[in-house]
Amino acid sequence: MPSPAASPTRPAQAAALRAFTLAEGVLLLVLGVLALLFPVLASRWVTAVVAIAFLVGGITGWISSLLRSAGLSRVITFWRLVIATLFVVVGVWMIHQLASGPVAAALQTAALALAIGVVFLVEGLVAILVAASHRQVAGWRWGLANGLVTFALGLLILTMKFWSLLWVVGTLVGISFVFSGIDLLRFSAAFHPEEEG
Repeated sequence: MPSPAASPTRPAQAAALRAFTLAEGVLLLVLGVLALLFPVLASRWVTAVVAIAFLVGGITGWISSLLRSAGLSRVITFWRLVIATLFVVVGVWMIHQLASGPVAAALQTAALALAIGVVFLVEGLVAILVAASHRQVAGWRWGLANGLVTFALGLLILTMKFWSLLWVVGTLVGISFVFSGIDLLRFSAAFHPEEEG
């Protein structure tokens, strides 16, 4: 049984969680709608975030590898440093391309869209194979449907013309944000703080 001092805290925490979830849902919904209205601009921003993530990931990988080098073999440390260096180089190159003007930025955005298309294609194929090999499991058809849709999206992206690729990333992010925002808003609306007993 909770102590009298703890009882007021629980409803306050629940109310704070509900307010935070509501705010997060509204923010994601607004960002999602903006990404869908301006997909090319959103694609460029996502590409910039990916570039920064590569750069930060590479620098972190370098620091981590050097700090852990005493406990790792020289071969493992070497390859970890090679991978971290690749991350840094790709991150710097992407940032440079984005800052080099609209044509270079468009090429980067299209390259990211094509990479997503390849990932979708492979992911869809794997999902189809996994679903087909687990037909005895209930719900395998959902996995198959997911695989087919993902594969079709990958194929669609890979067959698009260059200028169409510029809005792919922003549109995908927009759709994801809109659905996440709606989900959070529904959760917030259904969330009721516990009444004090």
